[in-house]
Amino acid sequence: MTKPLPLGRMRSLSAANSAVVFTSLEAAVPSASMGLITGLFAFLYHLPQIYKWLLKPYYIISFTMTVAFLLVRKTPGLCEHLASDREDGNSCDFDWREVEILMFLSAIVMMKNRRAITLEQHVGNLFMFSKVANVILFFRLDIRFGILYLALCVAFVMTCKPPLYMGPEYIKYFSDKTIDEELQRDSRVTWIVEFYANWSSECQSFAPIFADLSLKYNCAGLRFGKVDIGRYSDISERYRVSTSPLSKQLPSLLLFQGGREVMRRPMVDNKGRAVSWTFNEENIIREFNLNELFQKSKKLNKSMSLREKQNSAQPEEGSDELLENSNSDQPTESKKDQ
Repeated sequence: MTKPLPLGRMRSLSAANSAVVFTSLEAAVPSASMGLITGLFAFLYHLPQIYKWLLKPYYIISFTMTVAFLLVRKTPGLCEHLASDREDGNSCDFDWREVEILMFLSAIVMMKNRRAITLEQHVGNLFMFSKVANVILFFRLDIRFGILYLALCVAFVMTCKPPLYMGPEYIKYFSDKTIDEELQRDSRVTWIVEFYANWSSECQSFAPIFADLSLKYNCAGLRFGKVDIGRYSDISERYRVSTSPLSKQLPSLLLFQGGREVMRRPMVDNKGRAVSWTFNEENIIREFNLNELFQKSKKLNKSMSLREKQNSAQPEEGSDELLENSNSDQPTESKKDQ
């Protein structure tokens, strides 16, 4: 038989365990506090940008339509005249079915935002599914309210488009007349071209990511370009990038070397549908070997600069033409088709 521990021994063990617990809590509390403080400072740092971003008409109207049912249900003087399934008859508060719909909405938004990358995607998912929930809630409340809200949603979609990205970038915008010529002008230059459409929300969300990559990696031997295949349908057919929403090929990134396509993302299966691929910065850098391409392009940039100096020291016929070509390699920030 095992002897029971003395009372003093048990007390010492209990004190030791308590000390370990309190030490763990003391270590966890500062780390949690630091996480909250870091998030707060990050929010305050980006607050001017977020404030300017949210003041755009598209987001103001979207936010108003997102909280429309909440405003109707909670506004004094209006909510008293609404129907309610609550047992206490309080029509200015949510009934159990409305709470159930709102909880289901929260779960859907959380699931969709797991794959979201940018702030625009998170907010876009919230706006879209909130409007769907509002349609259901308004139809359940009163069919007249439902029809009115649905008509407002249709009018909003047809007249108000998400704002386009207008930040800094080193991207050349192609038209149907310039893309082939530009890709084949210099076989030493590698091009990464985004095929997009302005009406695609995925393309709009990807715009700041692609712009940021162009700022980091653009050089004389590695260039970034974009072409709107929603506007130039012949380019869509020529480069086999479908604009159909069912194909999920927008946006598409194509890598060109020597004027020929080397790879593309997302890849397309035999049925013409895109293979699932996440458009974030890490995936693009890894799949397209941007770091390696950038290092090779910097060497090309040095050799091109050395050759230009030699040509300027010993001018020959056609030197003006070479100078024009070297100037054309400078990045552009124009939003117009070149």
